Amino acid sequence: MLIHPEINPVALQLGPLAVHWYGLTYLAAFGLFMWLGNLRLRHEPFASLTGAQAWSKRDVEDILFLGVMGVVLGGRIGYCLFYKPDYYLANPLEVFAVWQGGMSFHGGLLGVIASMLWFAHSRKRPWLQVADFVAPCVPTGLAAGRMGNFINGELWGRLASPDLPWGMVFRGAGDAPRHPSQIYQFLLEGLLLFVLLWLYARKPRQRGQVAAAFLLGYGVFRFIAEYFREPDAFLGLLGLGLSMGQWLCLPMIFGGIGLWLWARANSPKV
Repeated sequence: MLIHPEINPVALQLGPLAVHWYGLTYLAAFGLFMWLGNLRLRHEPFASLTGAQAWSKRDVEDILFLGVMGVVLGGRIGYCLFYKPDYYLANPLEVFAVWQGGMSFHGGLLGVIASMLWFAHSRKRPWLQVADFVAPCVPTGLAAGRMGNFINGELWGRLASPDLPWGMVFRGAGDAPRHPSQIYQFLLEGLLLFVLLWLYARKPRQRGQVAAAFLLGYGVFRFIAEYFREPDAFLGLLGLGLSMGQWLCLPMIFGGIGLWLWARANSPKV
């Protein structure tokens, strides 16, 4: 049985300025997106596009900026709507209290989709082309975020067998060993999803199929990981014994399958 290391959430203190580990993981996510996005510029079909449709480093920077806005706004609004709608309806000003925590991946995803729609419209590019460009660059950022969760000792897993070699005791969660579900998510929806998507995107696909593979892959991996993650205390398990995260993954899974099949039948091969 392992004990979660007591890591100070503040990585660096510079006078009154405190640099938190979680903030550093966000910076790592943004840096990885820029690096991978610039690599994507060399891949087909983006490398061969010319004229007004040509992609550049400026496009990657603009997508990152819009994506950050989408993640923050969508993640916060999604958390308020999906997880605590009654509370925030009664306390609307609390929506802006982001320092108290509360972000939803699925809300952030909707925010990113909205920002990519805006980018595609403003640059007069096919939206699915933009989605295909972005999709393989996202999982490493998700991995960085899960590492931040682990460092902070939050979003721990469900109770584990005392015989589980990597079962871990988290402060604030009692003395029983739990699954380090943050690490499971780091490995599944972070590293493994990145490898699969990056390799899948390197071969010609119908437009929209790479984005569809992201929706399907993340939905499946998150759905699996949720079986090891402790449900939110104020929600518990919902219908059919599934968590809120699992219910929110189902539209992603079916949407990914539907988009992939639609793209195979209707989109050009690129």
